[in-house]
Amino acid sequence: MAGEWVMTTLGDSPLEIIDGDRGSNYPKQQDFNTIGHCLFLNAGNVTTSGFNFTDCAFISAEKDLALRKGKLKRHDVVLTTRGTVGNVAFFDESIPYDHIRINSGMVILRAQPEKLRPRFLYLFLRSFLFRSQVESLRTGSAQPQLPIRDIKRIKIPVPSPVDQDAIAHILGTLDDKIELNRRMSETLERMAQALFKSWFVDFDPVVVNALRAGNPLPEKFAERAAHYRENPDALGLPDPILRLFPARFVDSELGEIPEGWKIKTIGDLMELAYGKALKSEHRRDGKVPVYGSNGQVGWHDERLTRGPGIVVGRKGNPGVVMWAPTDFFVIDTAFYVMPKGTCYSLRFLFHVLRTHDLASLGADSAVPGLNRNLAYMNPQVLPPPPLLESFDSMTEALGERVNACSEESRTLAALRDALLPRLISGQLRVKDAERFLKERGL
Repeated sequence: MAGEWVMTTLGDSPLEIIDGDRGSNYPKQQDFNTIGHCLFLNAGNVTTSGFNFTDCAFISAEKDLALRKGKLKRHDVVLTTRGTVGNVAFFDESIPYDHIRINSGMVILRAQPEKLRPRFLYLFLRSFLFRSQVESLRTGSAQPQLPIRDIKRIKIPVPSPVDQDAIAHILGTLDDKIELNRRMSETLERMAQALFKSWFVDFDPVVVNALRAGNPLPEKFAERAAHYRENPDALGLPDPILRLFPARFVDSELGEIPEGWKIKTIGDLMELAYGKALKSEHRRDGKVPVYGSNGQVGWHDERLTRGPGIVVGRKGNPGVVMWAPTDFFVIDTAFYVMPKGTCYSLRFLFHVLRTHDLASLGADSAVPGLNRNLAYMNPQVLPPPPLLESFDSMTEALGERVNACSEESRTLAALRDALLPRLISGQLRVKDAERFLKERGL
């Protein structure tokens, strides 16, 4: 099949390579805001798996109009060319921003869709065929670069538009399933977070019990009380669990809290233990996921601690809280949580950390960092152990479904990554790949 395809270079392909605006109007630090008209991409926004919008900077409409080049159109592909070289992202309809510009360490590849399908181009740029050429072409050791003149030299196999569409459909089927799993996981996680908020922030079961017992309620719970007077069964908790909650509030240093509950600090409940240094070249092999402040950053053959567990960003992306479902390794840009005292509910501690503004507890001026001693001082209301056990049992099923989605997505991603180079190079026929997926119910 490969012999029937045209082998050409990106410079001779039906596409345009567009650089960013590097002139006097290039945005300065004071031009960036956390919200705004146009997203101005930074290096962290373009990853090995597409866009990541965790940390975004925006420029105004006026600044956007002042720039001449480097603005994305739908179905453009972004390629990083300086520092972290070779990351790509696809600007399709799933991206929630209409106005996006690249920074000076990126280029835009804009395909002529009647000859070169944009999604096929994106898939090629994610393949080993592309990455291996980038490794041999990039220059510079301290600051690797991939100039446009070298991008144009990269060879690309170009099948017929029909075959391009078929390859994009096959691999897109796997990507769609992975995306469906991601959305399902987000929904399940929101359900667990909503349960935590209802029980341990809004104290809804205590409000319901107080209404049933005729006990007075503090003014700040008036709105919740009115809701449950009109909808007495809205909480939907079985009586055995509802009876675990008290029926009145008492005054405390944090205001009114449920009777019998304690006030502790984060430091009373857990230790934020330091991760260990692990060079990037040692994060490629093994079955143990490696976590840093930006999430999973590779694999290793040894665990640092048993899972499940909690990872908290320390450097670079301080305060982000992540759940690790299996044994895991944490590098030195992050902490991992070790419960202590009488609270051993990891799921409770996970949601506790997400309700505190850890990102504001910074240390270091050059590189943002989380000061764990400041985090330890934060107060937290602690319910009795039977309630923690009930919360664990109700959220465990949600967590297991999230883990199942993650494991399936990992399997699908491995299948996609195995098919990708063989399809792109023509080693595997499209019809054979379609038959392969159909046999597996995909």
